[in-house]
Amino acid sequence: MSKLVPPHGGKGLVCSLLEGAAREAEVKKAAGLKKVEISPRVRGDLIMMGIGGFSPLNGFMTKADWKNVCEKFTLADGTFWPVPVTLDANKDEAGAISVNDEIALVFKDEIYATMKVTEKYALTAAEKKWECETIFKGAGEDSSDSKFWQVAEKDHPGVKMVMEQKEFNLAGPVKVLSEGRYPKDYAGVYMRPSVLRAELDKRGWSTVAALQLRNPMHRSHEYLAKIAVEVCDGVVIHSLIGNLKPGDIPAEVRVPAINKLVELYFVKDHVIQAGYPLDMRYAGPREALLHALFRQNFGMNRLIVGRDHAGVGDFYGMFEAQDIFNRIPVTGNPAKDLLCQPLKIDWTFYCTKCDGMASLRTCPHGKDDRVILSGTKLRKMLSDGSAIPDHFGRDEVLDILREYYASLTEKVEVKMQGAASGAKM
Repeated sequence: MSKLVPPHGGKGLVCSLLEGAAREAEVKKAAGLKKVEISPRVRGDLIMMGIGGFSPLNGFMTKADWKNVCEKFTLADGTFWPVPVTLDANKDEAGAISVNDEIALVFKDEIYATMKVTEKYALTAAEKKWECETIFKGAGEDSSDSKFWQVAEKDHPGVKMVMEQKEFNLAGPVKVLSEGRYPKDYAGVYMRPSVLRAELDKRGWSTVAALQLRNPMHRSHEYLAKIAVEVCDGVVIHSLIGNLKPGDIPAEVRVPAINKLVELYFVKDHVIQAGYPLDMRYAGPREALLHALFRQNFGMNRLIVGRDHAGVGDFYGMFEAQDIFNRIPVTGNPAKDLLCQPLKIDWTFYCTKCDGMASLRTCPHGKDDRVILSGTKLRKMLSDGSAIPDHFGRDEVLDILREYYASLTEKVEVKMQGAASGAKM
């Protein structure tokens, strides 16, 4: 018997990925279906539905689901869900499609899935704005009523993504035909939930923490992971291997950097490195909830949540992603409620007077004694060619990152927000 937390939704892992003869037959059928071109975000969502990472979803949301998720944090049937998972189509595509039609979903000439359309609905500009305000607007300076719409469409990648969506959404169940490049390009790191759960069961783990990563690991990430190892059976360093915003460090660089850190500075019996295929939405608190939900499907019952989890710019309060877990609906039905809980950790840094890693809860010294650590700050220093302060990162990791930045012919300006710079400490 597994000791792990059950998948979200009470139905086990809901996997829409076809394999073997069933896949071959569906691929042949898909060639003759009407085709809808999908975005990179939709591709990632499809793969997650395929492998069971988005259980209990087996398709894209209806308008009732979309509205409930934005307004109440639940699907229309009351099952917890924090972020819309929708499929957009333009006017011509939607006009050529009727309810009950089967369609093929295509990304860069590859058919990723087929879908039976059960509903199509328009989203007005006002409805898209409402979605952005409910999902992406936080308690930070950039989210104030006077500022949000002045800066969000330019500086918030998630808001830009929603506002640029096509005019219609299509809802319905999917049959997923491809996992894209992930199994080949990230062999040994990319794991389906069933594979990761089997490894966790093999190790006999029951209390498992996830460290969400979209950056290479600096000393603060390392410290967070080791705190989790002390209080759980083990930690899964679970990094995003989908798309990021311009200026972020790609997965093909981050994975070797994390491998090096794990190899040299962790007890291997208590850590696993894995990856998942989503694109970042940069939804801050809402995305922290999504991160917890799909980690439950992967077998983890704790999510490490530190400062500005999944944030961007100054849109979110520093610990807003921790606080939101106290405000989500709870029905008492484990099939409908979120079972993966946050492991809340204060702002961490290296203190020269403490002579080690510390947090605001453990370090009595002043700001001048602290090396403020953040992924944004690290990217900024590497991009500018600035010297990296002592104790910011492990030398073996920094060597990999310096080599990557030296290879770039064009660099994206990295903007520093208040929290990442330490200005708000």
